[in-house]
Amino acid sequence: MDLWSQVGQSIAARRLWKRQASVLVAVSGGVDSMALLHLLHGLSVTCGLRLVVAHFNHQLRGRSSDADEQLVRREAERLGLRVRVGSGDVRAAAKGDGISIEMAARRLRHEFLARAARATGARVIALAHHADDQVELFFLRLLRGAGSDGLAGMRWSNPSPMDARVTLVRPLLEVSKAALEEFARSEGIRWREDATNRSTDMLRNRVRHELLPLLVKNYQPALGRVVSRTMALLGSEAECMEDLALAWRKKPGNFGTLPEAVQRRVLLGQLLDLGLSGEFEAIEWLRLHPGEVLTMAGTSLWRDATGQVHRRAARPVVFDESTKRVSLAGKRGKRCFGGVEFRWKICEARGKRPATGALGECFDADAVGQEIVLRHWQAGDRFEPIGLGRPAKLQDLLTNAKVSASERRRRVVAGRASGELWWVEGLRIGECCKVSSVTKRWLIWRWKRSV
Repeated sequence: MDLWSQVGQSIAARRLWKRQASVLVAVSGGVDSMALLHLLHGLSVTCGLRLVVAHFNHQLRGRSSDADEQLVRREAERLGLRVRVGSGDVRAAAKGDGISIEMAARRLRHEFLARAARATGARVIALAHHADDQVELFFLRLLRGAGSDGLAGMRWSNPSPMDARVTLVRPLLEVSKAALEEFARSEGIRWREDATNRSTDMLRNRVRHELLPLLVKNYQPALGRVVSRTMALLGSEAECMEDLALAWRKKPGNFGTLPEAVQRRVLLGQLLDLGLSGEFEAIEWLRLHPGEVLTMAGTSLWRDATGQVHRRAARPVVFDESTKRVSLAGKRGKRCFGGVEFRWKICEARGKRPATGALGECFDADAVGQEIVLRHWQAGDRFEPIGLGRPAKLQDLLTNAKVSASERRRRVVAGRASGELWWVEGLRIGECCKVSSVTKRWLIWRWKRSV
């Protein structure tokens, strides 16, 4: 079966749009989206599609970004299609919101696509996500601790996160990257390579270029097929659990007799109805501690014996602003603060860096300084974990790491005498005090939280 037929059958089987629909095609200029554009253009004759091309310039790669835009404009003109182009300063948005470049780019891009769809009268936006993207997403979410919903991957269609009246569709989810590249070459389609896709600074690229090739080579040559099957199974099971939870909520019964998976779904639905995030730790607390109060996002929650979650306004949180100043003048020492016991040792940086264990890190002792401050998180704290490239709001970093609001207040941080944070319990080490080629002394830093 050729690619035209395969994609056409996928569109028809999943009813991604009606005949003679207006479809906005998101085109970056890369091989995936350029192939999608040509496939849909070829199918538009038989399907009666009205296509509009949309391109968002992220302004991240200077002239290269502008060249991407020009390629998309020229190709749309050659195919006789209308084109909508938008742009945004992704770096400024990321810095202003204290989020990653990737998250800021996604938000600005989806905002533009939703605007472009409304302006052109399109109710459908076609995206070029393909089978390889699904596999990458599976491992990204697995590493972040996602449940069955997340591990099921992207759906063939779902509402736009910026406008529920607009539907995002992904006609290429069963097509491999290699098949798209072969199609583009055989059809003489021009595309541009994004150099940032080769950088391993971002986790997605490390998964793509390091983890997946390793798994394919040494563990499972048919990784794509196996993961796709697993995602399909997880998706079906997640839908089943959701249906069972919805049925129970419409006609509540004995909460205690429900399977654990359905109990979690019931509680998750209630938290989402209350406008709260469905953190695993919060759900488990409510599930296992009926009648006990949980505070999250400024709200006190508790579950009664029937499985119903109740809400009442929490008292204003008073952060513990007490600090403990600690001298690191000696070669080793020990202190306790906030339920955590800290031990440290300072030694010359010679030979192989010493092993620290799971609850230990190695820092540049001179960068840390002779006096440090131990305290709890405070509103407004900023922290630059190693590799992030810029300071960010500590609250956002903890939220992205799935640390619940109640747990967040227990975490201990360590700062230099100047106030800059170099260690946060549960996060990567600080960029400001990492070990480098010029490090002369190591600070071996270990911690253990009391049970």
